[in-house]
Amino acid sequence: MQIFFAYFGIVLLWATTPLAIKWSVDGFGVLWSVTSRMSIGMVCMVALLLFFKKRLPFTRPACLTYLAVAVQIYGAMSVVYWAAQFIPSGWISVISGLTPLMTAIFAAIWLYERSLTTGKILSYLLGIVGLGTMFGSAGELDSHAMLGIFGVLGSISLQAISAIAIKRIPQKLPPLSQVTGGLLFSIPLYFATWSVFDGHISMQFSLTTFLSVLYLGVIATPAGFLLYYYLLSKRSATQVSLVTLASPVLSLWLGHSVNNEPMTLKIIIGTALILLALVIHNFFDRIFTRHSYR
Repeated sequence: MQIFFAYFGIVLLWATTPLAIKWSVDGFGVLWSVTSRMSIGMVCMVALLLFFKKRLPFTRPACLTYLAVAVQIYGAMSVVYWAAQFIPSGWISVISGLTPLMTAIFAAIWLYERSLTTGKILSYLLGIVGLGTMFGSAGELDSHAMLGIFGVLGSISLQAISAIAIKRIPQKLPPLSQVTGGLLFSIPLYFATWSVFDGHISMQFSLTTFLSVLYLGVIATPAGFLLYYYLLSKRSATQVSLVTLASPVLSLWLGHSVNNEPMTLKIIIGTALILLALVIHNFFDRIFTRHSYR
C-alpha cells in the first residue's frame, strides 16, 4: 500500500511540476528560478533531518551517492528549466515519458538488464515515431521549440544516468539522506552558475510566479525527490521511471486548460504514440511470455 501511495503522489507531483516550472521561469528567469527553488528545498530537507534527528553520513559510498543524486538535482533540473523557456509545460511531461526507455538502455549497458526483447525494440521504435511527431509540431509552434525538445531529452538522459549510478553503489542510504546530500552537493553549483551567467534577481514578478517557486521549493522538491528515491530503493530503476506513464496526459490537460497551451492533432498523436510505446515497453513481453507457456 505504501508503494501505491508513493506512486500516486509522485504522479500528481510530476504532472503539476512542469506548469509550475513554466510559470516560475517566466517570472524569475531560468537560473534564479531553479536556484531559489532548490535553496528553499534544501532548507526544508535540513528541517526534516533535524526533526527526525538524523545525521548525514559522509563515508565514501555516501558521498558517491550524493554525487549521483546531484547529477539529477543539478544536471537534469538545470537543463529542463532551460528547456521550459521554449516549449509548453505539457510537452515537458510528455517527452519525459521517454525516461523508462532511456533508463532501460542505460540499464542494459551498466546493470546488464535484459532490454532488447521484441517488446522493448517495438516500444523504442514507437517512441521515436512519437517524438518525431512532436518535432513536426515544434516546427509549427516556434523556431526555438526544437531546442526545448532537445533540452528535455538531455534532462531525461541525465536522470536515467543518475538512477543507474545510484543502483551501482553498494551502500544504500535512506531517501532523506540521499536527497539532502544531493542538494548539499548541488546548491553551490547552482549559486556559482547563477552568479557567473546571470547574477540578477528580478523584483518584478507576479503572485503566480512567487507561489510557483514556493510550491516547487516547499512541496515538489522535498516530497517529489523523497518519493522518487523511496521508490528507487524499493523497485528497479526502470520500474520507477514508469511513473511517467500516467503524468503526461494530466500535465497536457493542465497546460491546455490553465495556461492556454496549444493542443493540436500532431501533439495528441505524438503523445498517444509515446504512451503506447510505454505500455508496450512495460507489458508486451510479460503477456507474450505468459501466453507462450500455455
